Amino acid sequence: MNSFWIILFHTYINKLKTKSFIITTLMTVVIVLALTNINNIIAAFDKNGGIEKVAVFDESGQLFEPLKNQVNTINEDIELTLFDGDVKEAEKAVENGDYQGFIQLELNKENLPVATYNAMSIADSALYTDLLTSLQQVKTQLAASQINLAPNQLQKLYEPVSFEKIALEQNAKTEEELNQARGLVYILLFIIYFAVIMYANMIAMEVATEKSSRVMEILISSVSPIKQMFAKILGIGLLSLTQLGVFLVVGFYSFKANSESLQEGFMGIYGFGDVPLGTVLYAVIFFLLGYFLYATLAAFLGSLVSRIEDVQQMITPMTLLVVAGFMIAMFGLGKPDSPFITITSYIPFFTPMIMFLRVGMLTIPVWEAFLGIAILVATIAILAIFGARVYRGGVLMYGQSNSFKDIKKALQLTKHE
Repeated sequence: MNSFWIILFHTYINKLKTKSFIITTLMTVVIVLALTNINNIIAAFDKNGGIEKVAVFDESGQLFEPLKNQVNTINEDIELTLFDGDVKEAEKAVENGDYQGFIQLELNKENLPVATYNAMSIADSALYTDLLTSLQQVKTQLAASQINLAPNQLQKLYEPVSFEKIALEQNAKTEEELNQARGLVYILLFIIYFAVIMYANMIAMEVATEKSSRVMEILISSVSPIKQMFAKILGIGLLSLTQLGVFLVVGFYSFKANSESLQEGFMGIYGFGDVPLGTVLYAVIFFLLGYFLYATLAAFLGSLVSRIEDVQQMITPMTLLVVAGFMIAMFGLGKPDSPFITITSYIPFFTPMIMFLRVGMLTIPVWEAFLGIAILVATIAILAIFGARVYRGGVLMYGQSNSFKDIKKALQLTKHE
């Protein structure tokens, strides 16, 4: 057992000290800090403090005030200013950055507003949409007054229809709980996706590197293949947990420090304050099982190649499985109760992502979640036994890799030992 721990910590410490690992960790930490401080960063580059200034030419003499009131109702960060100069002066002011753009207002033959918006670029669709919505409201009010509709009649005409969603299933999740679960599922899907691709690839590369340096011949004479394989899997697993731990700690404290500014947009919709403990536990379980499933697969695939250059070709099918599971899960976020999602949640290579999706988004029987966990554990055990046999023969194989035909050769070498 001593040799197992030697290989495990040797793998962990060597990878921990590499420049690539340190640089990747630091770069990701910077990205996490940037994402959690995104509003502050945007505000720092905005010389107007987040206020979007728009100049207005009101040729009618009666549209500016109603439009300004409507804009303030929709977005307080838009500031309309009645411009005194001519169009050329307004264009110059926009070019100098004093205004985001300018809008020309006039009345048509039916005494209804028409407008032309001018800006350096029309890529800012949010500002344009807010101005359009506000002007539409002004037009509605003017049209209503022309046909003698009272304000209360107009309000009733545009009052949103009452449409309430009620789940008949007992203990079904509320809309707020679904949004929280959806946010957590989003995060876990991306973590599984990137962790599996990055760390499983690292395991395969580690095995191939040792084979290319002929160190493997020495190792297998003193350490059993299954000990060696799982020592590397756990060593890289410990490395991944270290890196993810750094990301989560930095992300948590940065998010906590900027929670007020992040309440708008994504974080405002997908709150994480009241996520059930059970959902978090399932997230941890399915993440770990998903890692071990693909790590075991990557280890014995890496043992089949003799050159580092062949690693990517060998693990490409495994990567495609991860991508397929990720894409199915993205579809399932919108329809988690579809039969297709239910069936694919029991396919082992998709279970870590899709079964967690169902657990987080739906109220499914506990036995279904446990069945998914049991399928994963059984698949990992089968892969470990089969993988150890392939690994044992694969590490003795050198020369040109012939892809999955080498699995048969590896098994034959194991039998002759």
